[in-house]
Amino acid sequence: MTTENNKKNAEVRPANKRGVARLAAVQAVYQMEITGARLNDVLNEYEAYRLGQEVDGEQYRDADPAWFRDLVQAVFEDQLRIDPRIHTALSEDWPLKRIDTTLRAILRVGCAEFLRKKDVPARVIINEYIDVAKSFYEGDEARLVNGIMNRLARELRQSEFED
Repeated sequence: MTTENNKKNAEVRPANKRGVARLAAVQAVYQMEITGARLNDVLNEYEAYRLGQEVDGEQYRDADPAWFRDLVQAVFEDQLRIDPRIHTALSEDWPLKRIDTTLRAILRVGCAEFLRKKDVPARVIINEYIDVAKSFYEGDEARLVNGIMNRLARELRQSEFED
């Protein structure tokens, strides 16, 4: 391997299993909203045919299946708590229903993680979902996710932001 290839490989950070689970959870929540698929059907599909599997010639990375399942279930079970929190974190002229479906899924899964995964620092969660947004978008969407996730974190994890 040449030095050039070594530099290129050093710049690519391998995704951790939780990070892959977060990305898959966003995809699953998106799929449920778009298709109306049932929770257990989507969970089973991802666990059997997507996480760590080859799909259409693409190799999916290994994910933490328990983390994936818990995040998707959290969105499903707590959506009546999650959506109003996201709605209040948005500006008045951009209600939640007006946000792109993928962005909605990112914010829902991120908010669910704030609520369910108290052992994960809020700043880590924010950074993870900024990365998720970057995997779907090339524009300002990651900055939007950063702003909204910061507002949610300061509301839901206030003690982590006290000086």
